[in-house]
Amino acid sequence: QNERFTEKIRDLVKGQHAKMHGYEQIIYHKQKEIGAIEEQQVQLKEELFKMGDWALGLKRDLELSRREASELRSSISWKITFPLREVGAWLIRPAHQFKRYIVFALKVVKAIYYRIPFSEKARFRHFRYIARLFPRLLLVSGTQEGYLNSVVNSYTSIDTKPRKLKYPGISQDVPDYIFWGVIDWHFRFQRPQHLARELAKTGRRVFYISPHFIDIDEPGFEVEDLDEGLPLYQIKLYLKGSPAIYFDTPSADAVWQLQRGIGRVLEWAHCLEIISLVDHPYWYQVACALPNSRLVYDCMDHHAGFGTFSERLQTEEHNLFKASDRTIVTSSWLEEELAHIGSHTAVVRNATDYDFFSVRPAKEYRDTQKRRIIGYYGAIAEWFDLPLVAAIAQRFSDCCILLIGQDTIGAREYMANYPNVVFTGEVPYRELPYYLYSFDVCLLPFRIIPLTLATNPVKVYEYLSAGKPVVAVSLPEIKQFEGLVYAADGQEAFLNQVGSALAEEQTKHLQEYRKRFAASQTWALRAKDLLSHAENATIDPLISAIVVTYNNLKLTKECLDSLDRYTQYPNLEIIVVDNDSRDGTPDFLKQWARQAANRKIILNSENKGFAAANNQGLELATGEYLVLLNNDTYVTPGWARTLMNHLRRNPSIGIIGPVTNNIGNESRIEI
Repeated sequence: QNERFTEKIRDLVKGQHAKMHGYEQIIYHKQKEIGAIEEQQVQLKEELFKMGDWALGLKRDLELSRREASELRSSISWKITFPLREVGAWLIRPAHQFKRYIVFALKVVKAIYYRIPFSEKARFRHFRYIARLFPRLLLVSGTQEGYLNSVVNSYTSIDTKPRKLKYPGISQDVPDYIFWGVIDWHFRFQRPQHLARELAKTGRRVFYISPHFIDIDEPGFEVEDLDEGLPLYQIKLYLKGSPAIYFDTPSADAVWQLQRGIGRVLEWAHCLEIISLVDHPYWYQVACALPNSRLVYDCMDHHAGFGTFSERLQTEEHNLFKASDRTIVTSSWLEEELAHIGSHTAVVRNATDYDFFSVRPAKEYRDTQKRRIIGYYGAIAEWFDLPLVAAIAQRFSDCCILLIGQDTIGAREYMANYPNVVFTGEVPYRELPYYLYSFDVCLLPFRIIPLTLATNPVKVYEYLSAGKPVVAVSLPEIKQFEGLVYAADGQEAFLNQVGSALAEEQTKHLQEYRKRFAASQTWALRAKDLLSHAENATIDPLISAIVVTYNNLKLTKECLDSLDRYTQYPNLEIIVVDNDSRDGTPDFLKQWARQAANRKIILNSENKGFAAANNQGLELATGEYLVLLNNDTYVTPGWARTLMNHLRRNPSIGIIGPVTNNIGNESRIEI
């Protein structure tokens, strides 16, 4: 019985062992399933992260596609409309000439009838007089003139009616900005385009003047809407011969045509207050002629360092420095160089489009041989250090040296013996992240010359936006990147720094440190700085306007009201001297003076006469510029700054008088 009992226990134990083994097998398989599920979860998380990156990339690609579509639409429109306008110009000229014959014939009729000489007075109001005697002739000529005017206007500018301009007047409290460009908007997206776009985002209308002209020998312009969501436009002016702006100053004929061309832009857009932002000295004589405008020179480079910059352009740049209300420079080196000129100078450095460069693209460039990449993008021009890059290619022969940009110095031929150097040529701005995120090390291999000493390199900000290690030559402006960039003096030190950057451990903390700095250096912040300098009222000298009154209260009220509404100048002092008026003028002036701090009055107890009263006002005035204004005058928008600018930019002028539509001498004009 013991043996049978023992056998049963043994069988029971064996059964339990079998069950336990079965359970172990089940547990093993369950653990495998759990492991597989966990792996699947990891893969799903990776896919989710990839989908997040893909979504961000898609969002950016959609934005780029929108910009690309806008550029394509503008390009197609230009290719279609320009030939049509050329044909239109050929057809219009005979009609334009016929219009001149009609006008001349009308002058002849009037001269014969009234026996008056041919002069400027002969053209005033002649239609009204001739209507009494020759109604049929007037009907025909008026119809012809109206028709021809509409045709000629359609030829001389693309949109001559202000109602076609989007954002026709966002706010009269802010000025319009005119960028006198150094590059066409669509060539290479740089500082001018970034600042123009950011200023447009603040609600200011921005007109970007392209340096590429349309070869037509009459004043006019064409306009391109650059962004459907912003008041941002590119203007191409007509100029005979379509010269390049980089080699010489414009001729007198070119200045005449360009001034009248931009005048038509101002009429078309109803510009009342303007800030002219000049990017190149070629524009000086045209930009300084704009009415009611501040002249701001955005000095981005040491222009004299370019080989194409002529002596006449250097002289023009010096004149621009002297005439500018404010000079903006991009580096401390330029600020020190211009200190002796004495103009109002401020530093507004370059920046980065952080939102664009900080997002990793869905696709990145890959070297076919799977080598590490030492990269550079930008112009490969006279300031590019070819021997230094050749030494890098030789020292790091196991790496791909990727050079992106237009080659204007024969770099391909120079690097022909280095198989690890790869050139891509110029690439669109929107494709730069595709290459940038493949770089293991980013380069700034510039020669140390006056041109680069003045440079605040945009690409360093963009490199850092991607969190990449950067190796740069020790330029003055590189000091601001201390702790963020590998700086080097001399070729051997530069090579050693490239080696250190390649050996750097790519930690997320280090990348975020660089990106945090870049995030604080955006074009939006630079535009804000630019606004604070360009629209700073403290740089405007004080103007004192003296108005002498004697009765005629209604005229005085109209005069003072026009001063308040249309001066558009923040630093104006108004002094009214009354010569013992008896029509309620003194009581009105007392009340008027209490309403603002810039108003002063002198109330004489006797009529001292016009000259003596003006002298009283001049004695009380504290302004740098003095205005004697009759009280029957109604000022027009921007009058004060326009008159003052003539005095500031022409030191030989001591006294200046305005033109008007109602006076008995040569100051009278037709409006």
